[in-house]
Amino acid sequence: MTGASTAPADWEAVIGLETHVQLGTASKIFAPASTAFGDDPNTHIDPIVMGLPGTLPVLNRRVLEYAVKAALALNLHIAGHSKFDRKQYFYPDLPKNYQISQYDEPIAEDGWIEVEVAEKGKDTYLKRIGIERLHMEEDAGKLVHAGSDRLAGSTHSLVDYNRAGVALAEIVSKPDLRTGREAAEYAAEIRRIMRYLGVSDGNMQEGSLRCDVNISVRRGPDAPFGTKVEIKNMNSFSAIQKACEYEIQRQIKAYETGEPVRQETRLWDEGKQLTKSMRSKEGSSDYRYFPEPDLGPIEVSDSQREAWRAELPELPAARRHRYAEQLGLSVYDARVLTDERPMADYFEAAVAAGGDPKGVANWITGDIAAHVNAERLTFAELPLQPAQLAEMVALIDDGVISGKIAKEILPELLTAGGSPRAIVEARGLGMISDPAAITAIVDELLAAHPDEVAAFRGGKTKLQGFFVGQLMKRTGGKADPKLSNQILSERLQG
Repeated sequence: MTGASTAPADWEAVIGLETHVQLGTASKIFAPASTAFGDDPNTHIDPIVMGLPGTLPVLNRRVLEYAVKAALALNLHIAGHSKFDRKQYFYPDLPKNYQISQYDEPIAEDGWIEVEVAEKGKDTYLKRIGIERLHMEEDAGKLVHAGSDRLAGSTHSLVDYNRAGVALAEIVSKPDLRTGREAAEYAAEIRRIMRYLGVSDGNMQEGSLRCDVNISVRRGPDAPFGTKVEIKNMNSFSAIQKACEYEIQRQIKAYETGEPVRQETRLWDEGKQLTKSMRSKEGSSDYRYFPEPDLGPIEVSDSQREAWRAELPELPAARRHRYAEQLGLSVYDARVLTDERPMADYFEAAVAAGGDPKGVANWITGDIAAHVNAERLTFAELPLQPAQLAEMVALIDDGVISGKIAKEILPELLTAGGSPRAIVEARGLGMISDPAAITAIVDELLAAHPDEVAAFRGGKTKLQGFFVGQLMKRTGGKADPKLSNQILSERLQG
């Protein structure tokens, strides 16, 4: 079954996402145990996490702060009063056999974000996606399926409770998404916002951000919703898009051939590029929610809410608009630069130091980003400081050096930093911009290549590139390119 980014004309997909964001607190939501990732299994647990008799949960204040900031950034309304609930959830990776979550009185409701969507073969468009709610809850542990048997699959499972009790913010979108691409862009923007806020690292490969997709199809926008299917634990944006595209086609085919579409939970098989049934889908009544008796209500005052709002940084969408409208960058450049906050901060610091925005953007998104990725650095760790990049861009704009010379000194700057101007002066790398000096070199070249001159004057004008190459070779690439081309044209044409 092949995927498609949109349903056929007479069908419409209806998609909503539940995004689970691990909040980056040092300790867990109700216990002092560490949240460090990657340590030996079952080393970050304590009696509260394990639900031992006589223990009581206490809400981590930092969790509340991060949840409210995340909600404000998503334009959600913060509840002055909310509460925790107990969700009966009998799985081996949840040691208490229930999960503390929020049900009918969440911390925040009714918000939205704007996403840029680039569908294949279509112009990029903006879409506002509604957000139903954000609520706080604790994460479960992790099952590790081990051993192998050709008939029975895994022979045993192990459980690691290190993740149990880690604070989650679950963000539930409204059913406003219509394609797999929109779903992937929405999830990417959620992660981008969380990283800008500093409330989560959003590392999907570590499970810090996971998405469940709810999807159904119907015949046109006015038809009632179809049967909803949930696809669990998408851990990449590519998987979100592909799973949606596959599931849209699977459900349409089922309806058109008279097969039932059951309300169920399915998994995405990356190797086979398909979804497969996991279990029937539980309803809210199956969880038997009731107010958590060991935790009191949550009160967020207006003054506290506004104090946290004042600490929010400029968010990626606002930066994208500002870069395009005020700095004259392309939509593409603005999007690339704002994808990660450290890159955007580095760019802004270089512009503030006097660098031309377009020139700075080109170097950051090109050679510098390639170096950062190859060396697994962050922009904050770069020896090349933003002001030094601005200095190099100014040297190019002022005609002191060419782009070619800049590329030659860049590796040293990226590994050791320093003043580009000082390097240029110490090595005599400045451009030759004296018309008389360039004219003398051009005349020597023309005299040394009479056949090529004759061929040029006979109509083979592409030979000017040959002379440019010879000139750059003779001058070590230091001749002013614009001036050199001008003088070459004049002399070649006699």
